[in-house]
Amino acid sequence: MSRSSKVASMAHRVNIWNTYKEAYIGLLRLGLPVLVTQVGIIVVSFADTMMVGAYGLDELAAAAFVNSFFMVAVVMQIGFAGGITPLIGALYSKGQRHEAGRTLRAGLQVNTLVSVFFMALMGTLYFFIDCFGQPEELLPLIRPYYLVVLSSLLPMAIFNCCQQTANGTTDTAMPMWLILGANVLNIIGNYALIFGNFGCPRLGLLGAGLSTLTARALACIGILICFSHRQRYRDYWQGVRDSSAGVGALRREVWVTSYPVGIQSGVECALWSLGAVVSGWFGKVQLASYQVVNTIAQLGFMIYLSVGTATSIKVANCTGLRDVTGIRRVASAGLHLNLLLGTLASVAFIVWTRPLIHLFSPDESVILSAMALIVPLVIYQYGDAVQITYANALRGTSEVQPLLWIAVISYLAIGAPLMLLLAVGADMGNIGVYYSFSGALMSASLLLWRAFMRACRRKEQLWQPSAKSLSYD
Repeated sequence: MSRSSKVASMAHRVNIWNTYKEAYIGLLRLGLPVLVTQVGIIVVSFADTMMVGAYGLDELAAAAFVNSFFMVAVVMQIGFAGGITPLIGALYSKGQRHEAGRTLRAGLQVNTLVSVFFMALMGTLYFFIDCFGQPEELLPLIRPYYLVVLSSLLPMAIFNCCQQTANGTTDTAMPMWLILGANVLNIIGNYALIFGNFGCPRLGLLGAGLSTLTARALACIGILICFSHRQRYRDYWQGVRDSSAGVGALRREVWVTSYPVGIQSGVECALWSLGAVVSGWFGKVQLASYQVVNTIAQLGFMIYLSVGTATSIKVANCTGLRDVTGIRRVASAGLHLNLLLGTLASVAFIVWTRPLIHLFSPDESVILSAMALIVPLVIYQYGDAVQITYANALRGTSEVQPLLWIAVISYLAIGAPLMLLLAVGADMGNIGVYYSFSGALMSASLLLWRAFMRACRRKEQLWQPSAKSLSYD
């Protein structure tokens, strides 16, 4: 490369930094508490898998099935609660705190009803557990653990709604401390109840479930206390207590912005749950290794999600101020950060493959099976990073309808058939399952990018060009 080319390249990089500097700093400031929260969730997931795996292979396989089976309901609840973030973020940028509280009231009502629906649905499926082709010896372990996880859905839904409201007001620190505290209690509870320490009964996998239920219930109580007693949320809580007319319209508004996000999240995770079912067809070793690598994969997903959450909040703030340039800048900055994080995660997966896997299972057959999944895991990191960025950017604009058809095309029309083709048709087992994820995520990335660009163009045509610009500090 010539000297002039090097200078030009350096100047280009400096220009990019100057253009996005404030956006990078704003996203990192807002996303850091979310990132710490996600790391805490990863640590608990790692600890759960390590402790259950140390207790026994059958318990690890049973946990893999139940956790994957509930993943759809859990992620749909999380996604549904996330639909309130752009509404709160837009109201916050306008200083309408009382109205934001009324929106939270409507959100709590709608999220509670959705959670009750999922509990009824999953409760019905409990009676058909033996129809999913899992090894017969795992069913006595699966059934009690299933019921405990089922009981934790409602407190999780309430916490998620309050957390997303706090996020929309740019307060990502308070939920972080609550989740970290709950995570510590969860780990201590696991140690006590799985192995029978501190005078507690030795409950194995059931103990892990009871510990998780307790931690989620305490986190729910804690965040409600924060909203009702902290000075920062006084005006919001007065809005929550306001039962005047118009709440019905707010409930409809929350529903309209929430159900596409919930369905999109659920359809995406349904593909991963299907992966657990398909892996189980090839025996408990492949199912257990699938669970181990899924847990490791959270290292990437949760980190991308923290930047995606910050992107959604900042885009929502820009939307409230009708700042299309700000929307585009925030989304681009979020993409840059997630691509960098995707590279770092991939390097970590490659360099520490065996040590990471060995943390969760000492069984050599599980280790060898899991090591074969690392290459397809690395391949799909960039697709995951891109789709998380643009899905959250779309959420921030409140134009969430495209999420529905994109999810159906990418995960149902492309991902599921590709999984069956590779895993069963090509006899690749859980390796084929993991390669199918790359095709689904790459498709979603492209479609979400196009939908986001179209949303920006529509808003540009609707809004005045003189709209006030947002500060990214």
